[in-house]
Amino acid sequence: MLYSHATPERRRRSFREALAGGRLLRFPGAFSPIVARIIEEQGWEGVYLSGAALSADLALPDIGLLTLSEVAYRGRQIQRVTNLPTIVDIDTGYGEVSNVARTIQEMEDAGLSGCHIEDQRNPKRCGHLDHKTLVPVEEMVQRIQAAVKARRDESFLLIARTDARGVEGLDAAIDRAKRYIDAGADAIFPEALGSEGEFEHFRSAVTVPLLANMTEFGKSPLLSVDRLANLGFNIVIYPVTTFRLAMAVVEGGLEEMLREGTQSGMVGRMQTRKRLYELVDYAGYQTLDQSLYEISEVKDSGPARSPGTTPAGDET
Repeated sequence: MLYSHATPERRRRSFREALAGGRLLRFPGAFSPIVARIIEEQGWEGVYLSGAALSADLALPDIGLLTLSEVAYRGRQIQRVTNLPTIVDIDTGYGEVSNVARTIQEMEDAGLSGCHIEDQRNPKRCGHLDHKTLVPVEEMVQRIQAAVKARRDESFLLIARTDARGVEGLDAAIDRAKRYIDAGADAIFPEALGSEGEFEHFRSAVTVPLLANMTEFGKSPLLSVDRLANLGFNIVIYPVTTFRLAMAVVEGGLEEMLREGTQSGMVGRMQTRKRLYELVDYAGYQTLDQSLYEISEVKDSGPARSPGTTPAGDET
C-alpha cells in the first residue's frame, strides 16, 4: 500500500546527511501527492511544495492568500505517499512572530523535512515580479529566531529566503543573508538572482548551503544541474514546472475535444489506466482487501485453527 515507510525524523536526518555530502540535491515541485509518487519513482532527491503552485491549483494568485491550514494539509498529503524529504514554502510565516513559531511546529507535525520563510512584507508577491517590499532586517531576524526556538527536531531544515536582490541590490541581499545566518538559519535562498555571475558572487560570500530557484519565466537564467553544482549550490527547486506542464496539456486537450467533439484523437497521449493503477498501487490495495476478506471468512466458518496449521487446499 502507498504510504511513507520512513519516519519524519529519519527523512530529516537523511536529508541533512545528503546535504552535507556536497552534491546538488534536486527538488521538483509536486502540486499533488501523485506527482510526488512520480518524483520518487524516477529517482529525484526530494520533493518541493510551492506556495505559487498550490495557490494556482486553488485558482488563487500568489500574493499571500494561502493559509497555514491549507499548506499544512497539502504537505501532509504529499508526505504520506513518499519517503523522500519535502521542503515547503511557508511564505512569510502566516502572521506575526508568534504565528511563525506555530507554523514551524505544524510543518514538523505534517512530517515535512524543511521550509523556507521570506523577508517580504505582506501582501507578498511572487519573487520574480517587480514592486516587492521587504520587512526591516530586524523583523526578519525575529522571524528566524522564533522558528529556531519553536523547532523541536533540530534536523528540520530552516531556510531563510531573501528577496532583497530585486529591491535593495545584490550586496544588500548578501548582507541580509549573513544576518539571517547569525539568527540561526541553516541555509539561504537568494531569490531572483539576475545572472550566472550573481549566483557565483553569492556563493563566494556565504558559507552555508544555498538553494537555487530554477523557475520558468522569471528573472534568473535557467542554469543546468551541472552548472549549478559547479557554482557550489546545494539544492535546486523547480517549483511550478510540473504544474505548468500539466496545465498546458489539459488546456490544449480540452480545446481539441471542444473542437472535434470527441477525445478519441488524444487517447494515445493520455496516461493509461494501467500506468495510473501502478502509481496508486491498486494491486496492493486489492491484495489487502482480499486478505481481510479471507480472514473474515475463516472467522465465520467454524472453530479457529491452531497456530501454524492451514485448512486443506490452502497454499503455504
